[in-house]
Amino acid sequence: MSHNVFAPWDDPNAVPLVEIRGLLKRFGDFVALDHIDLNVYPREFFALLGPSGCGKTTIMRMLAGFETPTAGTVKLEGQDLAEIPPYSRNVNMMFQSYALFPHISVADNIAFGLKQDKRPKDEIAARVEEMLSLVQLGKFAHRKPHQLSGGQRQRVALARALAKKPPLLLLDEPLGALDKKLRQETQFELMDIQEKLGLTFMIVTHDQEEAMTVASRIAVMNEGKIVQVATPNTIYEHPNSVYVAGFLGEVNLIAGKAHRLDDHHTELHWAEGEPPLRIDHPLEGTDGVDATLALRPEKVSISHEEPQAGLCRVQGTINDIAYTGNLSIYFVKLSNGVIIKAQEANSRRLEHRNYTWEDTVWLSWRPTAGSLLLQ
Repeated sequence: MSHNVFAPWDDPNAVPLVEIRGLLKRFGDFVALDHIDLNVYPREFFALLGPSGCGKTTIMRMLAGFETPTAGTVKLEGQDLAEIPPYSRNVNMMFQSYALFPHISVADNIAFGLKQDKRPKDEIAARVEEMLSLVQLGKFAHRKPHQLSGGQRQRVALARALAKKPPLLLLDEPLGALDKKLRQETQFELMDIQEKLGLTFMIVTHDQEEAMTVASRIAVMNEGKIVQVATPNTIYEHPNSVYVAGFLGEVNLIAGKAHRLDDHHTELHWAEGEPPLRIDHPLEGTDGVDATLALRPEKVSISHEEPQAGLCRVQGTINDIAYTGNLSIYFVKLSNGVIIKAQEANSRRLEHRNYTWEDTVWLSWRPTAGSLLLQ
């Protein structure tokens, strides 16, 4: 049984819902967006991910019409948005603060946009009913926002934003105010709702785990530029720069000089007196170029015995141990002062540790495990 893979970005005939070209935004001398090009496709759950001030919210505000571009174009469904005022755009935005009207009921909050559009009463009632059922708040229809929990208010805001069936829903850090457990539940709810309705969601977040969980693709941003756009899997396993590798999840970064062994293999000379590390990737740059090996801690094994031949290996001393419940992370200091993290799943109860502080241990990994980064 074949599952259809959802990847319109790989289809040369797919028509984007959102097209951004050469988008530049200056606030005085400050460049908030630096020539952004981006396509977002129908039915995508697209994440803009990056630290505070990287420009991700500015892109969203441009789509909503709250900011105007200094240069470049933003199109939705093939139409240039420059001429269209915010209230006429086929876009809805859900804010971090939820911005619910405190004096009216949940049902009236959800109906607000439909009433503004002068929709027929019975249509409004049916749509509100449908939205309440979608976010599982049917029995709270007559309550006021202050009588709800944070998670429930968040769902009312979502229902209100979806009531007009916008082809594009913008979510600005929508789960920022929720605690961790509720956040995770809500992430899955959001994904279900997005899939059920077949709409396009665009979320702004600085939380990498959230982006990895919900998004079909992620654009990682830094200082007004998009650094990489790809699926969560690609961004995690094949980051295109040290910045992206470091921004998503835990990573070991080992700097050195890369030398070509042959067309498919590279060696990283990384420390005086240490054997080079082999990497099963071709070298894209010139021989002897500065490079960094990005290696995820879960790909690194720890042992007292010397590892088998064929693996990359280093020896060091356990400097620190982080116990997070399901994982133990060992911080191993090598002879040249570099610290490498190795991660082990705690699949059984820890009565005593195999490894403890000050132990001399071997770390090893497969030559295919890391990414060689030149920038």
